[in-house]
Amino acid sequence: MTQLWDFSGGIHPPENKHQSTSVPIRTATLPEQLVLPVQQHIGEPATPVVAVGDRVLKGQKIADVTTGMGVPVHAPTSGTIEAIEQRPVPHPSGMPDQCIVLRPDGQDEWCELHPVGDYKQSGRELVLQAIRNAGISGMGGAGFPTDIKLHPPRDRKVDTLILNGAECEPYITADDMTMRERSSDVVAGLQVMAWILRPERCVIAVEDNKPEAIAALREAVNATQIEIAVIPTKYPSGGEKQLIRVITGLEVPSGGIPADIGVMCQNIGTAVAVAGAVFDGRPLISRVVTITGDAVAEPGNFVALIGTPFRDLLRQAGVDQSVLDRLVLGGPMMGYTLASDSVPVIKTANCLIAATGQELPLPPPEQPCIRCGQCAEACPMELLPQQLFWYSKSAEFEKAEHLNLFDCIECGACSYVCPSSIPLVQYYRFAKGEIRTQRAEKLKADRARERFEARQARLEREQEEKELRRKQRAKAAADAQAKKKAEAEKAAADGEAVDERAAKAALVQQALDRKKANAGQTPKPEATASDAPGEPTDIATLEKQLTQAEAKLNTMQGMLDDAKAQQADNVEKLERAVAKNHDRVERARRALKEAQDKAQAQSEPQSSE
Repeated sequence: MTQLWDFSGGIHPPENKHQSTSVPIRTATLPEQLVLPVQQHIGEPATPVVAVGDRVLKGQKIADVTTGMGVPVHAPTSGTIEAIEQRPVPHPSGMPDQCIVLRPDGQDEWCELHPVGDYKQSGRELVLQAIRNAGISGMGGAGFPTDIKLHPPRDRKVDTLILNGAECEPYITADDMTMRERSSDVVAGLQVMAWILRPERCVIAVEDNKPEAIAALREAVNATQIEIAVIPTKYPSGGEKQLIRVITGLEVPSGGIPADIGVMCQNIGTAVAVAGAVFDGRPLISRVVTITGDAVAEPGNFVALIGTPFRDLLRQAGVDQSVLDRLVLGGPMMGYTLASDSVPVIKTANCLIAATGQELPLPPPEQPCIRCGQCAEACPMELLPQQLFWYSKSAEFEKAEHLNLFDCIECGACSYVCPSSIPLVQYYRFAKGEIRTQRAEKLKADRARERFEARQARLEREQEEKELRRKQRAKAAADAQAKKKAEAEKAAADGEAVDERAAKAALVQQALDRKKANAGQTPKPEATASDAPGEPTDIATLEKQLTQAEAKLNTMQGMLDDAKAQQADNVEKLERAVAKNHDRVERARRALKEAQDKAQAQSEPQSSE
C-alpha cells in the first residue's frame, strides 16, 4: 500500500458532485460558430496563419507561436474563417481578446494526420515535437505548455511522476468521468510521459470519494508498475504542492517548482490528449466540460469542441434563464464569474456552474477582522493570512512579499472560513498585481537608465575622440605653418623666393620682356616737349602703388600675428594673403625700377641733342 502524508490546513466544503455524475459523458452538438482565442494558456499568444475567407479542415493549424513559449491552435472542424477580431474570452478581467471565428460547414472533414505510432522506437525529441504540434497544454491549471514541462533541465531529474486525479474542487467532475470512461487512454498517456521522463515512480492520485474511477484505473494499470494512490478527501488536496506533500512527503521550496525536488504533476485531461496526439495524430481540439448548477435541468459532462460558446452547452443542459443568477467558470472556490454566456470553451475550461441566487448567494458585507485565527488554521500553505491581509490593504507590499505572499495558491480556504466575510483572496490578488506592476516599472526604469548611461558614455567618448582629432589637426596645421615659415625665412636669407612667388615673378618678367620686345620693333617717334613732362607722372603713380602695397603688407602682417595668437586654423589663409601681397610689392618695385631706368634712358638722348 502506498504510504501517504498529510498537509496542514484544508477544509471540507460541500462537494456537489453527484449532480453531474449520474449520466455518461455526452457529445455536444456542433455550434453555428466556433470562437477560438489565439491565447488559451500561459505564454505568448499565437499568430493567425489563415485569412478571412479561407476554408480549413478539421485538425488544421490556424494559429502558431513562432517565438517564445506557446503552442498552436487548430481548427476543431472543417469550415470557413469568418472573422479575425476581438471577442469576449474567459478571463477574470472580462476584457476581449483576438479570436479566430470559424463557421462550420457540417462536413467535419479531417486534414491529414501524422501519428507517431511506436513511440518507443522514436526519439524523445520527435515525441515532444508531436505533442507540441498537437497544441497540448495543461488542462487543469494555468495551462503550461506540455512539451516544455516534459523537457526539464538536465540538472533536474524527475524521480516521481504524479497524475493528478484528485479533482478536489466542488462541482467539477470532468476528470472523474474521464477516468471512469477513458481509463485506458489515461494510462496510455501516462506511459508516454513516463517514457519521456524516465521516472523511478509513476502514481495516479485519486480522492477516495471517486470509487468508480478508482476501480476503472486499477483495472487499466493491471500488469504495469503504475501505482494508484487513494488519498483522503480534503480541499485543496488537488493543489500541486499539496498533492506532492501527500504522495511523497516532500515540500516544494518557497518560490520553487516541483522539478526542484524531482517531482512532476500532470493532469488527467492532459494524459488523454497526449495519447491522442501520439497514437492517432489528433491535435487538441476538444475537451470534457462539466455543466452543472441548480439552474440547469440536465447537468452532466460534455465533450465540447474548443471554441464552442457556453450558451450552446447551457442550452443542451436545459438551462432555465428565469432562475439563473450567475455563471461561474471553474469551481466555486477558485473560479470567477463570467459577464456573458457567449464566451467560448478553451483548453483550460473544465467546468461551468449555472447557479441560482440561493445556490451561490452573494457574500455578506465585509466586517472588521476579529483576529480569530481561523484563516491561519485553514491555510494549506502555512502562511499568515491575517498579516498578509493587513499589509495588502494598507499597500505595504514589501512586507507582504516578505511574508511569502507569492506562495499563496489562492485556493480560497481562508475566505471560506472567515467569520467576517473578508474577501481575503481578492486582497492577495490585488497585492500580487501591484507588486508585479512595480517590478515591471522598475525593470523598465532600470533598462531606461542603462540606455541613458550607455548613451552618455557614448557621447562623452565621441566628444573625446572629436577633441583629440581637433588637437591633431591643429598640431598638424601648426607644424605645417612652422615648416613654411622656416622655408620662407631660409629663402629670404638666400635671396630666393618660394615656389609660388617665384612662379608669379617669372610670369611678370615674361610679360615685361614681351613688352620690351614690342617696344623695340616699333619706330620711336620724335620726342616733343609735351611728352617729357609725362614721364615723372608714371613714376609717382608707381611710387604710390608701392607705398600702398607696403602699407597693406604691414596690415596683413599684423593680422597674421593676431591670428596666430587667436586661432591656428586661420594662419595658413593669412599667410597666403601675406605672400600674395609680397608678390605685389615685388612687382611694384620692379615696375618702378624699370620705369626709372626707361625715363633715364630717354632723358640722355634729349640732353645730348
